[in-house]
Amino acid sequence: MRTTADRIRHTVGFELIGLLIFAPLASLVFGFALHQMGLVGAVASLIAAVWNYVYNIIFDRSMLRFTGQLKKSLPIRVLHAILFEGGLLIVFLPSVAWYLNISLIDAFIMDIAVAGFYMVYALIYNWIYDWVFPIPGTRSGQARQSTNSTDSVDCQSAN
Repeated sequence: MRTTADRIRHTVGFELIGLLIFAPLASLVFGFALHQMGLVGAVASLIAAVWNYVYNIIFDRSMLRFTGQLKKSLPIRVLHAILFEGGLLIVFLPSVAWYLNISLIDAFIMDIAVAGFYMVYALIYNWIYDWVFPIPGTRSGQARQSTNSTDSVDCQSAN
């Protein structure tokens, strides 16, 4: 499993990059001021960061319990993203409607669009994150470590 420091790096990176993409895009698409979408995004990001940390621990433990491993296939990654965004939808719907002074239906439509964006973003971000920072002891983590070890030996022997 991932360490606490690794989970924090994952969460902070996910939220910062997501916010930098979300605020200007949402302002353009939904017609609200950038500062409004920025505030919605920042508050949502803080809530999502806590949810992300807790959710990924629960998801990883569940995977270990039911499958005995942490390797995520494409269908598992899609399920992971859908469940994550579904949890956020329940929390954000009333708060977005209140802050933007829109109906729950309008907030729902907006939230579905935002959830769609974040599902695709989460899928891509997590896939890249797992490639760049593989879980120690997994196949990709072992391959990356052995590649790094070989590079290190080659460099040392060349000197």
